[in-house]
Amino acid sequence: MCWPAEKLLQETGSCVAVRLWLLNRGLETRSALKIKKHHQHSKGGVSQCHGGCSEVDSMTEAVAGEGFLLGCISCKRREEVSARATVDWHFKPPGEEEFRHIFHYDHPSADILHEDFSDRLEWHGTQDSDIQTGAIYIHNVTFNDTGTYLCEIHRTILLSQYDEHVTVEKEVELSVVAVATREMTAVVAEIMMYVLIVVLQLWLIVTLVYCYKKISEEHEAREARKALKAQAELLESKDNCDGVQIE
Repeated sequence: MCWPAEKLLQETGSCVAVRLWLLNRGLETRSALKIKKHHQHSKGGVSQCHGGCSEVDSMTEAVAGEGFLLGCISCKRREEVSARATVDWHFKPPGEEEFRHIFHYDHPSADILHEDFSDRLEWHGTQDSDIQTGAIYIHNVTFNDTGTYLCEIHRTILLSQYDEHVTVEKEVELSVVAVATREMTAVVAEIMMYVLIVVLQLWLIVTLVYCYKKISEEHEAREARKALKAQAELLESKDNCDGVQIE
């Protein structure tokens, strides 16, 4: 799973760095891989990175003129069992009943099969014959790309006694909009950020006022003590003068 990031792992020794690298690659999918760090108790204590698969639904809203990643993840039940898989993508526009076969991937070859998507589809899935992530990237999305996408992963599980064939299907209902609509979580997060900024500013103002009053009160008290001390010294001086005159 971690083959593309071996060099990064060797340089940084950090599986967190590898994960960020993966997420910033075609796996901005939000996706797929959870990175865990294990220490091998062999020569040199070499760090190894092992991938764990997590099935996450694809995003469903694309913006016209931009790119969009169609996610399709199908995890094996047992990672240690070898398998081989191919992926097919189909598309059905609104109002139609039949799917059109638009893309086929059989490692390492990727074929675009429909003229409407010519030069616009790119494989962003697993770079291996043991496919678990079958994502494709659509370049220059148009409103005609609105519709239902069907992802089929045809997996052959290579068992010791026989091969088992499994087909997994996942559908994505894609809508294309002119301007991206913000997610509710993003809106709430922004509101909370501004509320927090206002609260902190108010707290800072209250703290400054309190400190100013405290310093002012201490200054007035100090001045009052000085005045009392000066008055006491003046009275003592006057008493001494009176004593000298009496003598």
